[in-house]
Amino acid sequence: MEAKSELSSELRPVQRPVGGRASVSSSPPSGRKKEVAKIVRRPIARVLESSDVSEDGSFSSDSSSGRQTLVKGGGLQNRRKITGVRSVKVVPEGIDAAAVLLVFPVSKLVVEKKRCAWITPNSEPVYVSFHDEEWGVPVHDDQKLFELLVLSEALAEFSWPAILNKRHLLRKLFDNFDPSSIAQFTEKKILSLKSSGDTLLSEQKMLAVIENARQMLKVIDEFGSFNNYCWSFVNHKPIINGFRYARQVPVKTPKAEAMSKHLMQRGFRCVGPTVIYSFMQAAGMVNDHLSSCFRFEECIGSHSKESRTNTEPITSGKGLTKKCSLQD
Repeated sequence: MEAKSELSSELRPVQRPVGGRASVSSSPPSGRKKEVAKIVRRPIARVLESSDVSEDGSFSSDSSSGRQTLVKGGGLQNRRKITGVRSVKVVPEGIDAAAVLLVFPVSKLVVEKKRCAWITPNSEPVYVSFHDEEWGVPVHDDQKLFELLVLSEALAEFSWPAILNKRHLLRKLFDNFDPSSIAQFTEKKILSLKSSGDTLLSEQKMLAVIENARQMLKVIDEFGSFNNYCWSFVNHKPIINGFRYARQVPVKTPKAEAMSKHLMQRGFRCVGPTVIYSFMQAAGMVNDHLSSCFRFEECIGSHSKESRTNTEPITSGKGLTKKCSLQD
């Protein structure tokens, strides 16, 4: 009995890796101790062939595959294999692409258009639309030019967003800026405009609009069109500045001062150099979009396209070259 108890105390269960798990072997007979050692060494040879060997002599395997590490000395411990590959999430098969857009909205994937510095994320939509669609585009329609002149005159008291928000009311009150109709406004009509309260313009500005409409008709009679008169100050070709920074954009130029002087001599009112330069910018006589703005090249392209398609000859009105040409 004592011999049996000594034999059982010397023999202990031995762990060995089998597949992805470590199993406990049953107690072998007392006469097969050396064979047990051989059984334990066989898996070690397989680990050497398929696993990484650490500097301290231990043998590691990938814990993600369910295997364990056999450390020198016969012990087992869990150890994660360090690799340079990161796990990534992919869209499983059968998942609609629209589900991915819930995680990555299109607004985040699409690159925003680069605009002039004075257009910010907080700018009103009407102002952004005016910048993207009208400001800097060459205008040659007399009625449209007169509208932009009136809006530019209002800049002395209001900002572009405030004016553009009232634009539809101004068009209604001033008969869509038809100079022929405005020139015939009576005292009664003027009183009704002042009492409406929706004009945005002061009484002085309203009277100036009516007087400028009358003077514009005289310009048309003399030069053939208001367009021909205005564009003669830039030699019928837009001035392309290509400024990089907003601080470089001027509030007036010598050409604007010359045009302002001519208009005032003809009886136009509220047409100072600053107002006229704003008018020239809006009407596309000057391209003051910053060079980084997407509209800079587009406005140049619109003028080039217009030049190719416009076959109507420019009418030189009486005294146009003498009075309006600004060639140095």
